[in-house]
Amino acid sequence: MLSLGLMPSALSQVIHSQSPLRGWNSWDSYGKYPTEAAILKNIESFKETLKPAGYEYVVIDAGWNIEKDKNNQITHLAMDNYGRYIPAKTAFPQGITFIADRVHEAGLKFGIHVMRGIPREAYRKNLKIAGTPYTARDIADTSSICSWNSDNYGVAMNRPGAQEYYDSYIGLLIDWGVDFIKADDMTAHPAEIAAVVKAIEKKKKPVVLSLSPGEGSDSKNAAVYNKATMLRITRDIWDNEMSIHRAFDAWKKWSEALHGRTFLLDMDMIPFGHLCLHNPNPGYTSQDLKEEGKKNVRGLERMSTWSKDQQYTFITLLALSASPLMMGGNLPTSDDFSMELITNPDMLLCNQNGITGKIIYDRDGIEIWKTVSRNSPDCGWIGVFNRKGDERKVISINHKILGLKDATIVHDIWKDKTYGRLKKKKNIKVNANGVVFLKYGDNKQ
Repeated sequence: MLSLGLMPSALSQVIHSQSPLRGWNSWDSYGKYPTEAAILKNIESFKETLKPAGYEYVVIDAGWNIEKDKNNQITHLAMDNYGRYIPAKTAFPQGITFIADRVHEAGLKFGIHVMRGIPREAYRKNLKIAGTPYTARDIADTSSICSWNSDNYGVAMNRPGAQEYYDSYIGLLIDWGVDFIKADDMTAHPAEIAAVVKAIEKKKKPVVLSLSPGEGSDSKNAAVYNKATMLRITRDIWDNEMSIHRAFDAWKKWSEALHGRTFLLDMDMIPFGHLCLHNPNPGYTSQDLKEEGKKNVRGLERMSTWSKDQQYTFITLLALSASPLMMGGNLPTSDDFSMELITNPDMLLCNQNGITGKIIYDRDGIEIWKTVSRNSPDCGWIGVFNRKGDERKVISINHKILGLKDATIVHDIWKDKTYGRLKKKKNIKVNANGVVFLKYGDNKQ
């Protein structure tokens, strides 16, 4: 059962949605160097480009607490006297509340990234936990350190003051106007997930809880994952072929898992358009950077190195898997093709259907995935994917192969071409790393 219809308690303040969330996240554009000026420009562009298509969330990822000197070199992480990260004055001189207010004035919702645990600097200074007699050293688990970010220690949730720390920190974020919390290094730590959930509940404001990263996600933690809105099931996705394979592998692993799950399966950001502006490169439009994507080098400023076929494949995968849609490229300067893909009405209709597709055919490098409409078993969407990166494939399809009734009308979404009733076999060409994205029946939801 892959429907997301089962919901937690109606009293829960953590938002649960049958339809995948949509928004923009700063990480692919700015890495750990987001700035007030950059976020404001993206808010303005969001209103014009994504909001009309139903996108809603503006999310600042990591780096909002990093202070830098005049040469843009990192000096320290900004925090208050209670061991809670606060916005860096060099990057966000008017504070996070100022940004949240601008987002809300635009009729949108605001999100922010946090790392699991308590700052190691708070431990060194032995700062107090707000509203308690306890200190950072009373609650820190010094053996629990993220493998790719050593800023924090984990929190030992069996110690007095531990829940109060999360209550204090999460409460502060929500008081700033946060509607969406992306909690990183979380998925392998169920006790700290539960602590964040409890902290949100105490504020009595509906908030999205997004859990990362994907590589630590394990179905044995399903009960606590169900308390969150969405769960990253992949490692970071970037504009290289490896990432596409990574997304397909995660889709296969989780598409049949967890009867009764209520969280959304999150395939990470969409690395389309203008990327990595924090590492300026005067020649970022050069075709030479196509080689960069093949080498899995992601640091330089560039336009996405994915081919159009790879972009078609990835956005179709997100639509059929019902993943949240979080655009990563810089909105004011991303290309028209990328923006058209992520706002395509038929793609969005499939995505917002909220049903995770299943694989129905896997042979000779061709995979066919099918998502049924939640409103009608005779309607839905199909992706015919060519997983081979070096050759165009031809496959013969008909209504039996696709699992359709013989009277069903089939339409090619990306080519905007109707095939009609596929009673007889029809040969279709699928480009290397490409997809044919079909809709069938009357998908007017």
